[in-house]
Amino acid sequence: MQSRPPQVLALVASGTCVLAAGTLLASFLEFGPHARHMAAHILAMNVAAPVLAATALARWKRPTGSIALLWFATSVQIAVIWVWHAPIAQNLILHAPGATIVAHAVLLAVATAFWATLLLLNGSSRWHAIPALLLTGKLVCLLAALLVFSPRALYGSVDHAVHGLGDQHLAGLLMLAACPLSYIVAAVFITVHLIGADEPPRPAPPIRRTAAS
Repeated sequence: MQSRPPQVLALVASGTCVLAAGTLLASFLEFGPHARHMAAHILAMNVAAPVLAATALARWKRPTGSIALLWFATSVQIAVIWVWHAPIAQNLILHAPGATIVAHAVLLAVATAFWATLLLLNGSSRWHAIPALLLTGKLVCLLAALLVFSPRALYGSVDHAVHGLGDQHLAGLLMLAACPLSYIVAAVFITVHLIGADEPPRPAPPIRRTAAS
């Protein structure tokens, strides 16, 4: 059985579409700036990025995958996510519309590169996608848990600290919901696919002929 990452990606994308619809609706409701910002992150990194990567690889010639490139893209994506959620970066985004556009563009670019390098892996190197996905999901969920369980608002002015704690908690909950529907589910599907790929084909049962009476 040959590995077919676009099919795996299609299953993951179909699961995240439900979350995408909810977060897209949430962005138009009376949610705070952090919840709307997180909804845009989820749509960009967990829906648009894998779809863009799969579409690009399906239309153009697929180069040979590289394990080093996958881990480099994984490290860059994790670093960018944490840097953009540092208090100094979030306060800049809240007060500068241009910084918001840059943030979403950078997150989309690094996420697309991550999924592209993951989908390019083939053969025995495909198993590296599993720890890369699990590590990314674990660290993203850790950041989300920090937002949810923090007893005080981590961003904004004093006034925002009083009124923005619920907005921060909601943003963290959206991130926690997106983690298992993207990275972890993708890792599970790839694991199952790799296990099935190693199974030899079963021989057909012999046909028994009965003597004519």
